This record gives sequence, structure tokens and C-alpha cells, in this order.
Amino acid sequence: MGTRETLVDVATRLLDAGGVEAVTLREVGHQAGVSHNAPYKHFANKEALLAAVAARELAGHMHETRSVRALMHNYVAWALKYPNRFKLVFGTWTIESPELTVAATNAQERMVELVAEAQATGELPAGDPIRLASLIRAVTHGAADLAAAGHLSAAGKGNADPDDLVDDLLGYLRQRD
Repeated sequence: MGTRETLVDVATRLLDAGGVEAVTLREVGHQAGVSHNAPYKHFANKEALLAAVAARELAGHMHETRSVRALMHNYVAWALKYPNRFKLVFGTWTIESPELTVAATNAQERMVELVAEAQATGELPAGDPIRLASLIRAVTHGAADLAAAGHLSAAGKGNADPDDLVDDLLGYLRQRD
């Protein structure tokens, strides 16, 4: 593993432990065992490093997933297990990151591809696969966000967990006259 990947790994661990505020280039360099200036050889600033973390998260498991349902359940599991990564990836970005743009584009294309495949087999209704993918992702994202904040659970608020709502939505979309 090269220095850049090591720096991204360390930044990810710091993010998991303490949020965006815990990630500093100095601390990343220290924990990676390199000089305090070494991170600047790979990243212009902290946000560029965080964009690399976000890009890696987006690229994560997209191509291993074979169905919309599995992808959305994986999305929920990831969002609840790694809330700081979830917030980072879907937060506001003030820099242009070609790496993050490519990862986001690839993730979106894979989601649309899975939706189109499900439409072709009749699992999902016909229509614009881009809009349907956005609807499914929006419901999944919102459900994961609500659950993470304590506003949704099978035994309490909403009488459902995020996976239940994903399955409900996909079930409703399958029903047609």
C-alpha cells in the first residue's frame, strides 16, 4: 500500500472515531508515521483528503451488488455502521474533486443500471430509470438518516426500520394493475 492510500486509511479511522473535526493533516501524517508535511504532497488540503475518503466510500461495494434491494440494504447497513462516513459523503462540498466526481458518477450509473435491469424483468415498473433510482435512493437515504437520529425503529417510531421501508417501497413499486 502506498503513502496516499495509507493517509486515506488513517483519515477514515480518524473520521470514524471523531467526525470531520478529528481529521487534520498533521494528525493523519503523525498516525501514518510520515512527516507532518507528507500529507501535503498528496492532498492540497484537508477537504481534498476528505474527498478522497468519500470517493473511496462511494466506490466501495457498488459493483459487487446484484440487485436494487441488496444495494439499498447495504446502503442502510453502511450508513448506520459508519454515520460519519455517511455524513461526509452526502455533505456539502466546496471543492472540485475529479476523483469524487468519478466515484459519484459511477455509483449513480450503477444504481440506474440495477433499476433498469429490475424494470426489464418486471420487478420494478416501467418509467425513467434515473428518476426511479433517485426515488429509491432518496427514501433509503431518508430512512437511514431518520434511524441514525433515533426517529425510526421497528420497535418504536415509524414501526419500521430502514430495511423494512426499503422492502415496503420496492413492494409498493411492484404492485401494479
